[in-house]
Amino acid sequence: MSRFYVEPGQIEGNKIIIRGEDVNHIKNVLRMNIGDEVLISPGNGLVYTTRIESMTTEVVECLIVDCDGGKSELPARITLYQGMPKKDKMDLIVQKAVELGATRIVPVMMERTIVKLDDRRKEEKRLLRWRSISLTAAKQSGRDIIPEVSDFMTFKEAVSDASGNDFNLIPYENAKGMSFARETVAKASGKESIGIFIGPEGGITYEELELAENECGAASISLGHRILRTETAGLALLSVLMFNLDKE
Repeated sequence: MSRFYVEPGQIEGNKIIIRGEDVNHIKNVLRMNIGDEVLISPGNGLVYTTRIESMTTEVVECLIVDCDGGKSELPARITLYQGMPKKDKMDLIVQKAVELGATRIVPVMMERTIVKLDDRRKEEKRLLRWRSISLTAAKQSGRDIIPEVSDFMTFKEAVSDASGNDFNLIPYENAKGMSFARETVAKASGKESIGIFIGPEGGITYEELELAENECGAASISLGHRILRTETAGLALLSVLMFNLDKE
């Protein structure tokens, strides 16, 4: 069943009003008709099963048939603190992180980050593109929420932000072996909020590691004997967490 996202203000009593580009998609791409059912979410975890009641060139009006909390979200909110990579790697990271269950993605400027933020307009353009990618990936993967792509943060700001999480992980090349990593990841079970720190191409410095360990209790773990690229490491850990946390 097709899924669409709306603003809470588009829910009016027992009806939901769809406007904008989705109207054309429903009418001319999907070729849906009066009586067809669609899933609609206001992006807050609720999912409405609806039936199309009327369509015009600008509006699709849907009657709410049922509502539940959805089943596609992990039991923990996961924030990916991603060291800003070069070129377009962040596009892939955002897309796949959303598919794997991340709730929030934060682009972080770290000591070894090569990309420089020297143009506010370019910065805003990047954020708009990543937020659009998050929306598209959420639709494609059937998410009940649209994961947030936050504004850029410094590493110090990210560590402060992560101090509010129940549990934080930071892959590091010199961390203890895989037995310790498995034991540590298992501790994520039952936690409501989890943070993952991933370094840029040059990795995380020892000073950054110490700051994360001391200020937000981040546990350093190994991801194995192979060296993973920055665009792979976070996705690998998200996959591990998904299998550990998703019990149904």
